[in-house]
Amino acid sequence: MSNLIDPKSISKTELEAGEIFAPRFDEHGLILAVVTDAESDAILMAAYMNEEALRLTFDTGYVHFFSRSRNSLWKKGESSGELLNFVEMRVDCDQDILQVRATQSGSGAACHTGRKTCFYRAVEKSGNGFAVQDLGINPLFDPKERYSKG
Repeated sequence: MSNLIDPKSISKTELEAGEIFAPRFDEHGLILAVVTDAESDAILMAAYMNEEALRLTFDTGYVHFFSRSRNSLWKKGESSGELLNFVEMRVDCDQDILQVRATQSGSGAACHTGRKTCFYRAVEKSGNGFAVQDLGINPLFDPKERYSKG
């Protein structure tokens, strides 16, 4: 079924410096994919891919993920029109995280809140704990209107 190389079947040197793509999926068959803007490399979002999502991303030119909460495959932007157009995929040194470089279509929002990026808040120390500070990245669309089922 799969023709990806099992990372356990190659040496550490081959995994980290060779030309073999052997993604290290976790025990659930998932790998973290950090999506960045293809031009600026700004982080847009992060989600998980399974092998099918990875293949569909290459085959269709649109970024696909596996939703852990819905336990299903999903094409990013299929319902909102905020598609991620696949440009390039990179893998980290030990092949357990992917960087997906993409361009955005639609309004240019990668986040379901309507913002360009899912990373629109900063974490700050506050007393003995932590607080979240909004960075002022405004929504590009109203999610209530975009995601209404009516």
